[in-house]
Parts: sequence; C-alpha cells; structure tokens
Amino acid sequence: MTQPQDLTWLLANLVNQVPHTRSALLLSTDAIPRFYYGLDRDDADRLASLASPLCSLVQEVGKCFGGGHGMRQANAELGDGSILAITAASAGSILAVLADGTVNAGVLSYEMQQLGKKVPSSLATPPRHFSAEESRPV
Repeated sequence: MTQPQDLTWLLANLVNQVPHTRSALLLSTDAIPRFYYGLDRDDADRLASLASPLCSLVQEVGKCFGGGHGMRQANAELGDGSILAITAASAGSILAVLADGTVNAGVLSYEMQQLGKKVPSSLATPPRHFSAEESRPV
C-alpha cells in the first residue's frame, strides 16, 4: 500500500483562495488529523476530535429524518460569529474549515465540495468489523 501524497497544499489553496478563511483540516472519520493548514498540531488534534463526532451526528440525523445517507455539509456559527464548516471528502475522510463570520458561505461551500473531489480514496479509513469473539475497543 502506498502512502498518499502530502495534501497540505490543497488545504493552503482553499484557505488562500477564499477570503476570510482561517484554517482547514483533512481528517479521517475516526478523528485522526491527516493534513492541516493554519493550525498547529494540538489545534488540529482538538478540531479533529470535535469535527468527527459532529459529522457522525449530522449523518444520523439524515438517516433518522429522511435526509438519506451521507452528508453534504454541516455549518455552525460560533459564539464570536466565526464559522465551522464540515463536509465529507473522499470515503472515510472529512474536511473541516474555520472561517471568519464575514466569509462568503456559498463560495466556501463550493470550494470545499471541489476540494473534496480531489482527495484520493487512499485516505479512506476502512470500516472496522468485530466478530462476537473479539472485544470492542474502549
């Protein structure tokens, strides 16, 4: 299995092309930061640990209330007016972006969708399956 190329440049392009965008993080669905721009390592870890369950929550809401499977994008306005936008990238990957409240949300959403199409499937986190004999991780 080959290692995926460093995709930090894709995140840097997104942050630099969309005015008022501060940082971007590409993470696995199990909250492992893969690539990030505009964040230090600790903040990337922290954002990944928060973005992954948020993505799962939005997917479950879609399943339970007729929205279908998967997620296009979830946006949250934070207390200071800044924006957290989360979207599915390739299978098993999530893109999380932090931006100022003055960001053009339509442009940001479009660019996030475009970037998601460029993320290689090699970043996907394979699903974990457990047999009855195996213990589940705690």
